Amino acid sequence: MKIFVYTALNEAARAYLHQQLPVEADVTFNADLPTDEARAALQSAEIVLGNPPPAWLTAGPLPALKFWQIDSAGFDRYKGVQLAVPVANMGDFFAWACAETMVAGLLALYRRLPELVLLQAKQQWVGAEVRGRQGLLRDKRVVILGAGTIGQAVREQLSGFGCAVQFLARRDPQAQLHTQKELAAALPETDVVVNCLPGSADGFFSAELVAALRPDAIYASVGRGNTTDEPALVAALQAGRLGGAVLDVTATEPIPAGHPLWVLPNVLLTQHTGGGQPREAEGKIDQFIRNLMRLRTGQPLENPVQLAEGY
Repeated sequence: MKIFVYTALNEAARAYLHQQLPVEADVTFNADLPTDEARAALQSAEIVLGNPPPAWLTAGPLPALKFWQIDSAGFDRYKGVQLAVPVANMGDFFAWACAETMVAGLLALYRRLPELVLLQAKQQWVGAEVRGRQGLLRDKRVVILGAGTIGQAVREQLSGFGCAVQFLARRDPQAQLHTQKELAAALPETDVVVNCLPGSADGFFSAELVAALRPDAIYASVGRGNTTDEPALVAALQAGRLGGAVLDVTATEPIPAGHPLWVLPNVLLTQHTGGGQPREAEGKIDQFIRNLMRLRTGQPLENPVQLAEGY
């Protein structure tokens, strides 16, 4: 069994993978090869783990391929890839961690923690002045964009703060909002927006929606950076027409030097770390091994996806 691993794994994680695999497995790691050799290894592989560039999957036939395990929840960039083999993603593996990042960011902005951390570094004690500007997450009116696993985890965590939560989702009958027009009407009465949309919703949170936000509202995003009109968001933050932003994802990653998002005091950048968690690599491997065993025994896969459908 020839396995090509595109996922970057350290030595401990590689050893863990080898411990779980059948003895006949022949594993090749992308990181060990020049690009041309790595592409050739993928083309001859029976099993692929990780997220190789789409061009590697469309450059030619993959006659040996039997299964591909994507190591992320999102896979929008593969919509143009057509494979006649089972494909699975990580499902809700990252959902709770991403939700904690969003809730932590909201709490940090309301409680002025970034400002207090900077004061601590400068050894300046001005607590009384900061205290007068602190807010509460409790009882906030929240709209979550996207009713998938991350959005559901955000709602569950916010329930402990007594927040009134609405979902926006185009096709989910349990969502309260289904269109941009309905969202625009709800935003003037919304304190927090949490964007959990996939990359297929390109530009969904438009300049018009940014303008509809309350001047004290907080915008948080953990879906994909391309779903937000970032120039409009930055302009609103610079002009004081928005309370703040918690951004795990941005239009360009890494953000280039000199970009205003680096220096805006009401912005918290978490640098696409939202899904981070203990033993993350081992967790990916565990799911891969479970699916590999299911494939070999003819059982249904965990988290199968349809690339062309985007879910």
